[in-house]
Amino acid sequence: MDVLRPTLIRIEGRIYRKNLIQEQAYQHEEEEEDFCTAPDDCRDEPCDAFVVEETEKGFQCRVEVPSPFYKYIIGKKGETKKRLETETRTSISIPKPGVEGEIVITGQHRSGIVSARTRIDVLLDSFRKKQPFTHFLSFALNQPAIQEKFLQFKEEVLEKCSQDHGVSSSLFQNPAKLHLTLGTLVLLNEQEIQKARDLLQRCKEDFVDQIAGGKPLSVEVAGVEYMNDDPAMMDILYAKVHMKDSSDRLQVMADQLVERFVASGLMLKEWDRVKLHATVMNTLFRKDPSAEERSNTTAGKSSFKERESFNGRNILKLFENFYFGEVQLDSVHLSQRFSSDASGYYATSGQLTFS
Repeated sequence: MDVLRPTLIRIEGRIYRKNLIQEQAYQHEEEEEDFCTAPDDCRDEPCDAFVVEETEKGFQCRVEVPSPFYKYIIGKKGETKKRLETETRTSISIPKPGVEGEIVITGQHRSGIVSARTRIDVLLDSFRKKQPFTHFLSFALNQPAIQEKFLQFKEEVLEKCSQDHGVSSSLFQNPAKLHLTLGTLVLLNEQEIQKARDLLQRCKEDFVDQIAGGKPLSVEVAGVEYMNDDPAMMDILYAKVHMKDSSDRLQVMADQLVERFVASGLMLKEWDRVKLHATVMNTLFRKDPSAEERSNTTAGKSSFKERESFNGRNILKLFENFYFGEVQLDSVHLSQRFSSDASGYYATSGQLTFS
């Protein structure tokens, strides 16, 4: 990173610059990060992004933080916490490891409380981006008729293309888990999961019911396409999805859901529009049948380098217009990664039903 042009981070409508301090890595071999506020911060004025309470001894502010993040605020041998307290002239009380609770910042000056809280928020935002996602918003496509056609597709591909480089049965999606992913989330405790559930219900009231009109969306799954630019070296092959009535209602609903979750801070913005696709073959499945193609972790990025691509030219030629069938979409799931329910689909932590 160019020290004269540091990375800028936007949180709660304010912009901060991130400065990296080269130190011995803490626990996960990560660089410890320090943050300074940008010129347009609230250093010299009350900040309305959070509540600072006045007490008999000065001021305090409470921060809800998932327990897995405590270690990042404490730092190696408590160094990060000590530095924050010294530089902001505050005292920071953190619950015991594994105990969900609030971090309490106390001090004699409001400006110090604001500075400490702001720096903690920026630290948390940075480390949250490094966490593997735990949940994702999805539309289930695993209705029996779709599963049956998918198994037919798999059988025919293996029959006609198994001699092509890299093509094997290990590449195919579990038919019970066929789905559309709208976006991924990092939810680290029950409070965050409940926040996502509540937001889903607000989305239902605010726009989902109006878009759906109280009825399921009739969707066709037909045709296949690939992600990268060389069909001879594919990593992901997906089935295309479109509304049977040729409207854009599914796309509009997906985009608005992601926009609302991004605005809430529960989801990171990946694309300008949601790419509606159902993965049918994925090279990540070779080593891990439960893998997902999206990940915001360093480990996730390195796994792409370790993939063995497959030659999908013949698959495209023979199955370009393969018809998987029609499905009635009537709900959005808050799906839990690495899980299964009684039907074989991902376990649901929350659900929005619009029919």
